[in-house]
Amino acid sequence: MNLDAARHALPIDVESCGEFAAALVTGLSAHQKFIPCRFFYDAAGSALFERITELPEYYPTRTEMRILREYAADMAALASPGAVLIEFGSGSSLKTELLLAEMQALHAYVPIDISGAALGAAQARIATRFPALHVLPVAGDFSQPLRLPKEIAARPRLGFFPGSTIGNLIEDEAVELMANMREILGEDGTLIIGADLKKDVRRLIAAYDDAAGVTAAFNLNLLHRANRELGADFSVDAFAHLATYDVRHGRIDMHLVSRTEQIVHVLGHRFRFFTGERIHTEHSHKYDIEGFRALARRAGWRPGAVWTDAEALFSVHVLAAA
Repeated sequence: MNLDAARHALPIDVESCGEFAAALVTGLSAHQKFIPCRFFYDAAGSALFERITELPEYYPTRTEMRILREYAADMAALASPGAVLIEFGSGSSLKTELLLAEMQALHAYVPIDISGAALGAAQARIATRFPALHVLPVAGDFSQPLRLPKEIAARPRLGFFPGSTIGNLIEDEAVELMANMREILGEDGTLIIGADLKKDVRRLIAAYDDAAGVTAAFNLNLLHRANRELGADFSVDAFAHLATYDVRHGRIDMHLVSRTEQIVHVLGHRFRFFTGERIHTEHSHKYDIEGFRALARRAGWRPGAVWTDAEALFSVHVLAAA
């Protein structure tokens, strides 16, 4: 069936069309429509996110990089000789190179990512810069049980989860994910993890609704992706980007807002939108330091050192298996 025909055909079994199709139809069928944020990152979305990290309003990436540069030696000291560095959601692994440069006695680096292409590119670059280091990529979803390379079975493990991805999860989901990381790293494991901090709401909103409109394009790309991959008929111009701050839950919420009453077809399914109706696309929780440490304890971790920047915009935590 071609894409144009699929738009108006009888509803089909979306499970057979892939994870994005199933999640999109499920989310748009809900009372509060939503699209999970993990689907932001197709090729176009990933390129847009790279542009976001360079925007003057978007402080998280450059602030965390400053923290990593300043404290890389202290973080590297957490890895005993012969240890393995395991990175969750490694992507391009650019931040990791700051640690690898200080970890002269590291046995291996194990990047875990769902994207095989990203793993391949990162492996090639790191192998060139650190030729003596074993790079053992694992393609998979680190929120689920994973099979790690056999050769690291008896070695001490240091986990690395930079960025503020943990903030995309509601509290119970964040606890579950960190508990799964604890299982992967083992009873003697240590985790270095980034968490964005609470701050002035105006600064937060600006970071997720930049003046150049790059974040808006990133959000709207979800609809372009549905049109490209699934033959949906979203009129993308009929939706607007919206970022709000939820004081009660301490988080930014991103939405796509219907500018008008309209009907959208996806794989034979028909979805009505009212003017002003929202599709929720992302949570981004912000923490205070003690609040994040309490969250880590719930997941079976013992909080240790915390590094932050002079403005207290971002934090990097050390957690030891409790």
